[in-house]
Amino acid sequence: MIVLKDIAELFTLSKASHKKARNIKLEDLSVIKNAAMVIEKEKIVWVGESKKLPPHYKKSKSVSLKKKTVLPAFVECHTHTLFGGTRAEEFELRNQGASYQQIAEKGGGIRSTVNQTRDISDKALETLGKKRLLEFQRQGVTTVEIKSGYGLDLKSETRLLKMASRLNKSFRVVSTYLGPHAVPEKHSNVDFYLNEILLEHLPKLANSKLTKRADIFVDKGYFSIEGARRYAQIIKSFGWDLVVHADQMHRTGATQLAVELGAISADHVIQINDDDIEALAKSETTAVLLPTSDLYLKMNYPPARKLIEAGARVALATDFNPGTSPTQDISFVGVLARLQMKMSLAEVLVAYTLGAAYALGLQNELGSLEVGKVADFIVLDSNWQELFYQVGHTPVQSVWSRGKSVVENKL
Repeated sequence: MIVLKDIAELFTLSKASHKKARNIKLEDLSVIKNAAMVIEKEKIVWVGESKKLPPHYKKSKSVSLKKKTVLPAFVECHTHTLFGGTRAEEFELRNQGASYQQIAEKGGGIRSTVNQTRDISDKALETLGKKRLLEFQRQGVTTVEIKSGYGLDLKSETRLLKMASRLNKSFRVVSTYLGPHAVPEKHSNVDFYLNEILLEHLPKLANSKLTKRADIFVDKGYFSIEGARRYAQIIKSFGWDLVVHADQMHRTGATQLAVELGAISADHVIQINDDDIEALAKSETTAVLLPTSDLYLKMNYPPARKLIEAGARVALATDFNPGTSPTQDISFVGVLARLQMKMSLAEVLVAYTLGAAYALGLQNELGSLEVGKVADFIVLDSNWQELFYQVGHTPVQSVWSRGKSVVENKL
């Protein structure tokens, strides 16, 4: 047992938790001044004002946080962290006017990363994965979702999921299967590849127990609403969570489908209308917003204000990948959310903690600092209002995961 004392401000987010991360106001951050927090066996067992600390805790080991501010650790709920190579040349092509679809039709895009990922050794890829996870952790992220999707055959997809599982021993990694990310070069027919996934890949992956989540990229030139419905039927029969890459390039109806199918999240949600927003607001599906991807693709941003004001729950993430969002900078995500999507700082903070936890089905464990939850938190070196203010800088002095300090930054 450990007592953390001398906390100037403790952001518990308890009111935000009671509201299920919806319609967030400043007061929902639930700040306790001159606070203390007690941790036992990785979990929070008491939180409150220092002067109210029960006497039986006062003999326990204590650590002074030296009048710093404490907040829940960040949750990164949408990444493609395991990949080989780069797509820097595509960045130049897009800047010269080529579209995402045109690049993909010439063998670039996702297929290019698939080939480069297959070519890199397991050792080198795992080393890259660890390095990238450490970069997230340095910024205050203790939980990272990693999608497969750069394999596009059963052997390669399984390889990526196994690697994510190995990385989970040192970090908290949530693995997501994304076989229907693109159609592999050996298949000219989308339906043929999808049938292969449904009849061969998914049953074997279910037996492997490497994941309990599956995603599908629904858009023109990729996978259809009808295909996603078939995919979801099998996913649900396994008891897995469904995630949908929805309405990114075009409005396909994927957001409405995600809600209908009870998907845990609908990600991107750019090309959506008022009916889609209302459907999300009335559902338990979290809208995951990925503004750095939208910037790189020179697209519109999701209608965050409409979503929030309608009562939808939103999350933020980097969409870290080599082609359309080659950044791990969470400060960049938050600044874009504030500048381009008109989100308040309180909304951004909850979206990157509790909202993101909901997107991973971890809201009962992470995202707020309440009794019974895992003790994942960050200690700031400065005022909390400097979060998501300066691109390239997150004022995190230390990062704690499962009740232990895992990062001490020299600021």
